[in-house]
This record gives sequence, structure tokens and C-alpha cells, in this order.
Amino acid sequence: MSEKLYYSYYDCVNDCKTLLPSINTYNPDAIIAIARGGMILAQLISEAVNLRDIYTINCISYDEEKKFQEVDIFNIPDVKDKKRILIVDDIIDSGETMNEVIKIFKQKYPYIDIKCLSIFYKDTAIIKPNFAIKQTTQWIDFFWEVDLKK
Repeated sequence: MSEKLYYSYYDCVNDCKTLLPSINTYNPDAIIAIARGGMILAQLISEAVNLRDIYTINCISYDEEKKFQEVDIFNIPDVKDKKRILIVDDIIDSGETMNEVIKIFKQKYPYIDIKCLSIFYKDTAIIKPNFAIKQTTQWIDFFWEVDLKK
């Protein structure tokens, strides 16, 4: 594995500011955070765009740095009255998690426009984010994952 990259709070705030014009243009009715990686980003973005309709969906595909064979998805929010949702995660690595989450929402709510956002993505992912900042090949140590463990 290549060297890890530390992603700070200040990096996060600056990247969110960069993404805000695109998010405002999309104008989502709801933000869905993929727990746990997307929760900080979703909170920051929801505050910045003054959107209180923020939900979480639970997806487990990693344990520390070990990838599981299958993605476990649960706690699917009810967004039947929404027109545009923004699904947020910290990184699209293989793309399997985001792909499965989008698939679930499209099956359950076929009339909703769905876009996804991540700060990082890998070029090898099976799905690319609609909104992103950085392409990477590195393992990312996000401040929300490591700062309290120091």
C-alpha cells in the first residue's frame, strides 16, 4: 500500500467551500450521509446550504483497512417526498458502496434525481461522483477517523 495521506479539518472546509457552488446549482431537497465517512461532510454542507433535511444510511464495507466481500446496507431513510437527493461519502474507493446505495434508492424511489458527492475518488472505481475534488491512489487518514486516536 502506498503512503497514507492525512486529511485535515482545514482541508475539508476548503474542499467543501470549493464544492458549494455546484451543490447550490443542483439544489438538493435532502442530503444523505453514508455513515460513517460521509457524516462530517454532510453536516458541513447542510449547514452551508441551510438544508435541514439530512439523513444517514449505514453501509459497512471496511474494518480498519480490510475490505469486506459484500457491502452491508441498512437504515434506509424515507425520502418519498423529495425530488433531488445528494448522497455524500468521504471517498469512492472501489465504488461498490456508492453504486449499491444509488441502486437501492433508484429501486425504492425511481422518480427522484440522485447525485453523489465525495471529496476523494479513485479512477478505478466502478462509479464516479457527480461532485468531487480529488482523485487519489493513496489510503486517506481522515481527521475524523484518526485525530481522537492520537
